[in-house]
Amino acid sequence: MTSAEHSPLTRKLSAFVGLSEAELAVLERLHQRRRSFAAGRDMVHQGQSDQAAYILSSGWVCSYKIQPDGTRQIVDFQVPGDFLGLRSVLLRTSDHSFEPMVTIEAAEVLKSDLLAAFAQTPRLATAILWAASRDEAMVVEHLVGIGRRDADARMAHFLLELGSRLSLVGIGSKEGYECPLTQYHLADALGLSAIHVNRVLRQLREGGVVTFRDGHVTIHDYGRLVDLAEFDPAYLDQTGPLLK
Repeated sequence: MTSAEHSPLTRKLSAFVGLSEAELAVLERLHQRRRSFAAGRDMVHQGQSDQAAYILSSGWVCSYKIQPDGTRQIVDFQVPGDFLGLRSVLLRTSDHSFEPMVTIEAAEVLKSDLLAAFAQTPRLATAILWAASRDEAMVVEHLVGIGRRDADARMAHFLLELGSRLSLVGIGSKEGYECPLTQYHLADALGLSAIHVNRVLRQLREGGVVTFRDGHVTIHDYGRLVDLAEFDPAYLDQTGPLLK
């Protein structure tokens, strides 16, 4: 039994494909270069070329872009089981930065190792393509949220999506999850001011729907939160393996 067999990435990919012993062995090799990164220091810089990809094993990372005026737009948050910089490796240059939000553990994956794994195990390559497609679907939802949802629905949708992602890798549920994000992170990700984020979270708490306090999200009424967000989790594609 390999350590990769119990890794967050394996749990995540298993939602799409039933992994064989040979595919688990390839995943184990992709996890060999294990590294730790301190909070607040970029792993990958916007505009950087010839960098590795990473498989996040523990901790949280934010991906962001810096605008010419110095302002920051958070594109997404990465949680255990996510690939970091996969697209940038294949396109040769990173179009955004990755910053650990806490001390993290990640496996460094060189481009040559990734391409060899794809050639050796096409089903695993398909599963990683599924994960990348799922990430793209989330970005689409975030664009819709910023452009069309009001602040309450935007926050509710975001918290539900995070809970679903964490549940997939065994560290979240419909009742809640640990979450290191600050109100400033939420503001940068959701296109709101920190003051507006504070107001929305207070309204959700006082309404008995959800409490976000001291690094923990507690969902008091999952159904009401779903109704508020008009949340349809189909885009996350977590209902079970498509490939056996």
